[in-house]
Amino acid sequence: MSDENLLSRREFTVESALAMLAGVTITITGCGSDNSNPTPSPTPPVASDKTGTVSAAGSPSHTHAGATITAAQLTAGNAITLTLTGSGHTHTVSLSQAELSQISAGTRVSKDSSNDFGHTHTVTFN
Repeated sequence: MSDENLLSRREFTVESALAMLAGVTITITGCGSDNSNPTPSPTPPVASDKTGTVSAAGSPSHTHAGATITAAQLTAGNAITLTLTGSGHTHTVSLSQAELSQISAGTRVSKDSSNDFGHTHTVTFN
């Protein structure tokens, strides 16, 4: 046998390993349990804008645009005052930090607006 056909120790090891693995299928799966239906991790709620519906609480039959609380206002932790516009005049609605927390959590909150032009409106969130 000639020297050019001889394998080095490293080449022999590699060729041997390849020969042993020639017919082997290797499957790699994710770590963890064998549970085929894993329970998803709960995702934290994400604040999103909330728009309240405005209804008349008196004799004037007109509407104002819905009052929108932004996601930033919901997460800021401060009381806010919203302005209802439309029909040629405005009203305001004040919400405490506790009410904002309730709205953010999906609880229905109704508040009366300021009394402007002799009437109020009720604004309902959620």
